[in-house]
Amino acid sequence: MNHALTAAAAGFGAGLSLIVAIGAQNAFVLRQGVRRDAVLAVVGICALSDALLISLGVGGVGAVVVAWPGAVRTVGLVGGAFLLCYGVLAARRVARPGTGLRTAGGTAPGSRRRAVLTCLAMTWLNPHVYLDTVFLLGSLAADRGPLRWTFGLGAALASLCWFAALGFGARLLGRVLAGPTAWRVLDGLVALTMLGLGLALVTGA
Repeated sequence: MNHALTAAAAGFGAGLSLIVAIGAQNAFVLRQGVRRDAVLAVVGICALSDALLISLGVGGVGAVVVAWPGAVRTVGLVGGAFLLCYGVLAARRVARPGTGLRTAGGTAPGSRRRAVLTCLAMTWLNPHVYLDTVFLLGSLAADRGPLRWTFGLGAALASLCWFAALGFGARLLGRVLAGPTAWRVLDGLVALTMLGLGLALVTGA
């Protein structure tokens, strides 16, 4: 029992250390949380996607995917182009504040369908997600031998806790971001994150 708890705790710590890093997915979840727009759906997609990818990594799929490096590069190009487009839209909101925002005061909400599709793209078109969940966590889990699935469960739990805290906790920033200036700062950070990651993916940096 102690060995199982140790493996689960190790998986939780490893998963959290990889997920907490600022990235496109986290920036998107944060923005949706502040807007209170399709938060449950977005959090669910991120957590379930991570759980599936971690399961693939623990099951040894990562070693198979390595045999097709061209596929990973293709995902990087498509994902990079998507992030660049999203970054341009965020930068446009900085230049033209008040377009499409929903603050605590209550302007027009975004489309749930658009939020879901964007979240799916943020998750599955980012090769860094595969690197972290399938390859890295899968390798760490393999070292646990028969407890590798317990390690994977801990990592998946870390993902669920993080995205739930980020998505639902972000609404506490609603009053802070009540003004257009604060929203411009947030969108500026989102734009920089998306454009930077998108450029890195497209150029292969």
